[in-house]
Amino acid sequence: METKEIIEAGRTAIGIEFGSTRIKAVLVDDAGKVLAQGGYGWENQYENGVWTYSLDMIWTGLQTAYTELREDVKKQYDADLKTVGAIGFSAMMHGYMAFDKDDNLLVPFRTWRNTITEEAAAALTKEFGFNIPQRWSIAHLYQAILNKEEHVKDVTFFTTLAGYIHWQLTGEKVLGVGDASGMFPIDSTTRNYNKEYMDKFDKLIEGEGFGWKLGDIIPGVLVAGESAGTLTEKGAKLLDVSGTLEAGIPLCPPEGDAGTGMVATNSVAVRTGNVSAGTSIFAMVVMEKALSKVHEEIDVVTTPSGDDVAMVHCNNCTSDINAWANIFREYSEAMGIEVDTNKLYTTLFKAALGGAPDCGGLAGFNYFSGEPVTGFDEGRPVFARKVNADFSFANFMRFNLYSAVSTLKVGLDILLKEEQVKVDKLFGHGGFFKTPEVGQRIMSAATGGPVTVMETAGEGGAWGIAVLALFLMKKEGRSLSEFLNEVIFAGEEGVEITASQEEIDGFDSFMKTFNATLPIEKAAVETL
Repeated sequence: METKEIIEAGRTAIGIEFGSTRIKAVLVDDAGKVLAQGGYGWENQYENGVWTYSLDMIWTGLQTAYTELREDVKKQYDADLKTVGAIGFSAMMHGYMAFDKDDNLLVPFRTWRNTITEEAAAALTKEFGFNIPQRWSIAHLYQAILNKEEHVKDVTFFTTLAGYIHWQLTGEKVLGVGDASGMFPIDSTTRNYNKEYMDKFDKLIEGEGFGWKLGDIIPGVLVAGESAGTLTEKGAKLLDVSGTLEAGIPLCPPEGDAGTGMVATNSVAVRTGNVSAGTSIFAMVVMEKALSKVHEEIDVVTTPSGDDVAMVHCNNCTSDINAWANIFREYSEAMGIEVDTNKLYTTLFKAALGGAPDCGGLAGFNYFSGEPVTGFDEGRPVFARKVNADFSFANFMRFNLYSAVSTLKVGLDILLKEEQVKVDKLFGHGGFFKTPEVGQRIMSAATGGPVTVMETAGEGGAWGIAVLALFLMKKEGRSLSEFLNEVIFAGEEGVEITASQEEIDGFDSFMKTFNATLPIEKAAVETL
């Protein structure tokens, strides 16, 4: 009965995150424990040269995920979800959703996945002296201007996916600072857009004759814990098609998936970081001071509190491991052996720990798609070896795990060695870390420092934004980092692993071969 009473009293929070393949909704209690969940699977569409999701897909997905959540609450606790303490929305960062004065979407939603803004990104990077990646919203806007697209003169508001959902449900045109930092550079001293760069942008487009300046059309910026409006009557009906949910519920600032990942791994404090390793892989480190110069391999975004974060993002991680695992599965089945999937992956990963620290002369690339960090627009998976290599099962599996994180190491080496960024604690989450010890030890060898995995690492971004909604309810004068340590992660240390010096040196040796053999990947792209 106790949980039912907590739900009916509204001592809960809802978090909903739009991932690239799944929309997930969770209900948590006031200590952050997940009580119920719902979800919806979806895929982006490639239409007229643009990766997009239609507005119909967005609303169908949101309503379905929420309906599943409401039904899960009813089934588990025999309670109606009428109100909660707070709600939060998050989504894939970056991209471009532009609206006119009548709130009509002017062009189909351009997601972060589009690489159609190379000219704009390069021009803005040069103009600002600050790295502007292709997926950033400002690159999309400026590319539309360079392309002389008709719609740009009619833009009265542009935002991210999370910002759009939040606006429709509350009427507020705002973003959390972390999500905003993927639209336009943030000044971490003001926790707002960088004014110098905004002035430079306005000057760049002066001759275009638009009736707006950038500050007129970009969302307002809020930090974690600030009120971002309340659920309107219209918003309540949009979210809950059953009409059960009441209006007036407070909402926290909408955030991006990078920010919710930081919250979910308790890595929002300075000198902490996290590595998310699944289909793609990215690392984020909260910095004490700004980088000394522009590095195209490194994005600078912020935590949900507005502190600078260096981010290395790579497109490829576990896809090639999965492909080889399938080969081993097919071999086993051909031998008349049925293999359990969990046992297959655990066996493959554990075998890697028996391999030589430098993989014994094996080399290659896990590139299913391009990797901007190493300068590739396309990818081809490649495996190569020296004639006298120690071609053993253990070395082959160790090579596969090294290959999954080697491009990330290129960016991290710039950060940790060249820029001397300090990291006291690095948290790992995602499928790469599922087998105990193995992924952690490999990542530690790559970074040269300890890697920690928490029990909550599998909860993900929907849980992260639910925690940010809780912070709005219960901050009580605490910083976000203090709230996470004292309320959400109290007593949870996680498992920490540090690679041996031999393993760290071995990975460095492997990287010398990796860098020297990049021409093999180039030839594969050109000829295969």
